[in-house]
Amino acid sequence: MTSIITGDIINSKSSEPKKWLDALKEVLNQYGRQPKQWDVFRGDSFQLETAPEDALKAAVLIKSSIKQFKNIDVRIAIGIGEKTYTSDKITESNGTAFINSGECFDDLKKTTLAIKSPFKQFDLQTNIMFELALLTINSWTTTSAKLIKTALENPELTQVELANHFETTQSNISKGLKRGGFDEISKLLNYYNAQVKTL
Repeated sequence: MTSIITGDIINSKSSEPKKWLDALKEVLNQYGRQPKQWDVFRGDSFQLETAPEDALKAAVLIKSSIKQFKNIDVRIAIGIGEKTYTSDKITESNGTAFINSGECFDDLKKTTLAIKSPFKQFDLQTNIMFELALLTINSWTTTSAKLIKTALENPELTQVELANHFETTQSNISKGLKRGGFDEISKLLNYYNAQVKTL
């Protein structure tokens, strides 16, 4: 089994592409190489292949990268399934993971993060959790998004070290992490990871 993330930038025309595109590519590069494991197409759409247990963290990192820029957001669909055909380009590969990702993406209406797998009960529970998490994620400021991204990418950093990095106080970091729901998002990532391994 593999997972395919399909996404696109919301309001991409209202922001300078160079800024958010570099931030997006920086995250995608953590998971593989272009164009076999990821690619950007149609200007503001992208696809990424990851291990199923890494998919949610990749999605949250993409969210936190894009929300560093004002007035834009990102829609993300995670599809889990098989990969039955591998091409040199991810956009030309195929299998149920790709189909699930595409169908999930087409079904994104009011929400900006969802998952579709061969397991309906897993999807039902996980999508409810995603919707609850989005109540916090959707209200991230540009500052919150930067802080959450840095904390997720560097779990070894203490709040004091984060404060030094952002040239602020430990107290501000503590408040920022709390406001951004860092502990709850970390728990969701751990829970998701454990559940995926049982599929």
